[in-house]
Amino acid sequence: MIEPAGTGQSAPRAFLHVGGATLARHQLGIALALECQRVVCIAREVTPPLIALQQDAEKAGVRLHVIPGPRALAGLVTANDELIVFTEGLLAAPQEAIALLEQGHSVLVQPIESGLAAGFERIDINHSAAGAMRIPGRLVEALGDLPADFDIPSALTRIALQSGVAMQLVPATAREGARWKLVHDEGEAHEIEDAWIRLHMGEGEMPTPGIMLSRLGVLAIGPSLLHAGSGWGLVALGAVAIMLLALGAGWFTYSGIALVLCAVAWTLRRASGLLERVEHDSLKLGKAPISGETVLGWLLDLELIVVIVWSAPLPPWDSLLAHVFPPFILIALARLLPRVLLRGWIAWLEDRALLALILALAAFFGVLIDAVQVLAMLLALAALLLSAGKPQITRA
Repeated sequence: MIEPAGTGQSAPRAFLHVGGATLARHQLGIALALECQRVVCIAREVTPPLIALQQDAEKAGVRLHVIPGPRALAGLVTANDELIVFTEGLLAAPQEAIALLEQGHSVLVQPIESGLAAGFERIDINHSAAGAMRIPGRLVEALGDLPADFDIPSALTRIALQSGVAMQLVPATAREGARWKLVHDEGEAHEIEDAWIRLHMGEGEMPTPGIMLSRLGVLAIGPSLLHAGSGWGLVALGAVAIMLLALGAGWFTYSGIALVLCAVAWTLRRASGLLERVEHDSLKLGKAPISGETVLGWLLDLELIVVIVWSAPLPPWDSLLAHVFPPFILIALARLLPRVLLRGWIAWLEDRALLALILALAAFFGVLIDAVQVLAMLLALAALLLSAGKPQITRA
C-alpha cells in the first residue's frame, strides 16, 4: 500500500474503490477464500481505510499485520509458511484467482503483449507478471540482501523464478473484460466498475422485462449504493415498502394498482438480489442459509394471491377456499413448471413483474379472475405437454 492513486494523490491505489469495496478488500476476500491464516500489509502509515480492512480481517478470524517494509516481513514469515503475494492495485475475479493459486507454488504470468499494455511488469522476452503468486516462505529471507527501497512483489517474483518456482500462465478467458486488471488511478477504477458489476451479476439470463429493468437499475444506481455502503439492503427495504403499499391498495380493492406495485416490488427485489450477489461473490463473503431475495420472493407470491382474492367480494354461497384456489394454483404452477422446462424459458415463469403486469391489465379491464383461471389452465397444459416422454423414476 505504497503507490499513490494517480499523480498528486497521497492515498495509495490499494484503497481505490471498485464495486463499493477497496482493491485491498477484494484481495483480502481472495486471501480468506484460500484460508490464509495471517495477512500482511506493507504501508507507510495506518489510515482509516487500513483500519477498516483490519476489522474485516478480524471478523473473519484472521490477524492482519501492518509493517513499514521488507525487514519486518522476514520476521513474520517462517520457512515452513506459504506466501501468497498480490501486487498493489490488482483486481482479479475471485473464481479465476482462487482456481489458479490453489494449484500450488507458482508465479502467475501472462503474454508480454497483453501484460505490458495493461501496466504489468515485464519478466522476460515472452512474459509479464500477472500480479499474484504462491511461493515458499523461505524465499522471504533473500529480501534482506536487497536495498531498502525496492518493490517487494517485484523482488519476490524474481527471487521465486530464480529459485525454480514455475511460471503459470493465466488463461486468456480469465483475463477477459474486468476479470484481471491492474488499476492505477480513480479514472481506471471508475471505468472498470460497470464491467465488474456485470461480471458478478451473472450473464446469460433471458432478457424478460422484469429482469431487464432490474439489471438496468443496478447498473444505473448500483455503484452509488455500493459506495455508500447501503448496498442491497436499502433496495430490499424499498421492495418491502412497495409491497406494503400494494397490500393497502389491494385491501381497498384497487387491484390493478396493487398488482402494478407488486411488479415494481419484484423488480426491486430482483435488483437487491443482484446487488447482494455482487457484494458476496466479488468479496467472497459467507452467505446466509436463505437469502433475502428468496424470502421476498415467497412473500411476493403470497401477496399476489392475497391481492387477487381481495379483488372481488366473497359471495355468500361461495367458500373462502374456492376463492383462494385459482390464484394459488396459478402461483404453484409458476413455481413448479420451471422444473420441466428448458433452462432458457425458466426466466419467463420466474418473472413475477411480467405476471403481475398481465394480471394488472386484466384487472383494469375487469376480467382479473377470468385471466387467472385462463393462465392457470395454460400453465397446466404446458406442464402436461412438456413433461410427456420424460423419463420417470421406476420402482421395482
